[in-house]
Amino acid sequence: MTLDSPAAPQVPGADVTDATLIFNRGAGGSEHASPDLLVEALYGLGYRPVYRATDDEADLASALADVRGTVFVAGGDGTVRAAALHLAGQAGVRLGILPMGTANNIGRTLGIEGAPLDVLARSANARTVPLDLGRVTAPWGEDLFVEACGCGAFAHVLAEYDPEGGKSPLRAVQALASALRGFEPPPLALTLDGEVHPEAACALMEVMNTRATGPRLRLATTADPTDGRLNVIRVNGEQQDGLIAYLAALARDEFEALPSVSSDEARVVELPYVGQAFHVDGEVRRARPGVMGTVRIEVWPGALRVLVPPKEGG
Repeated sequence: MTLDSPAAPQVPGADVTDATLIFNRGAGGSEHASPDLLVEALYGLGYRPVYRATDDEADLASALADVRGTVFVAGGDGTVRAAALHLAGQAGVRLGILPMGTANNIGRTLGIEGAPLDVLARSANARTVPLDLGRVTAPWGEDLFVEACGCGAFAHVLAEYDPEGGKSPLRAVQALASALRGFEPPPLALTLDGEVHPEAACALMEVMNTRATGPRLRLATTADPTDGRLNVIRVNGEQQDGLIAYLAALARDEFEALPSVSSDEARVVELPYVGQAFHVDGEVRRARPGVMGTVRIEVWPGALRVLVPPKEGG
């Protein structure tokens, strides 16, 4: 992970004490965090915070209009993602993550864990790191992602996953492992940084920026969203491992070590689009039978800056 500046906010073109607190009242764990206490803590760190409450990601566009300095987001991956996509490419701002959701894939990958007030307290000794994003150009249009984009079994699971059942990592692991055994994908020829890989049936094809996606599915255990590269995870559809092997590997955080799984790093990934369903983070781009084209996925290095405090006890 590349670390490029010390704790005190040094953001060109912004007052270093400017801060906005985004608090998602609908996020998991929000009942255990108080925006009043977070605002008080920000004052204690020398910021002049503005508090903006949100009930969902749709509120963020207005909440983040004309922000400067550091934007602290108390919420889950969906809220953090929405803020990151809004702030990407903007000079004079950076993102502070106060994890409050169920999976917290973005924060966990960056080593940001703990109760929001505890994370904020450690921000006095934080550093600022560049955070990459992924860009997607496809027949359905253009997208950005923070966690992952892919097709195959997980996109199928995500399309079928019942949100009313709650965000259960265990249920998601079971659903993915079952889908890997029953999914029949079309053969795809991937191009990674201009190098064409032989056509093969991929039961799972995920381009990962963070180590986990969805309900904490750790598919790329070495991914680093600060290194200017994406991790390409594929499961061979013709040489799959057993259901128990997938479940055990996901539980042990050793998914990439399975014989049927290949892992590569690339800055640009291209693959044929034959109408298959894709997901972009938690959003599904549903199947479009008969539509043909190319999906291009590339890294946007250092799309924004993120405040990363030291780990607890560090």
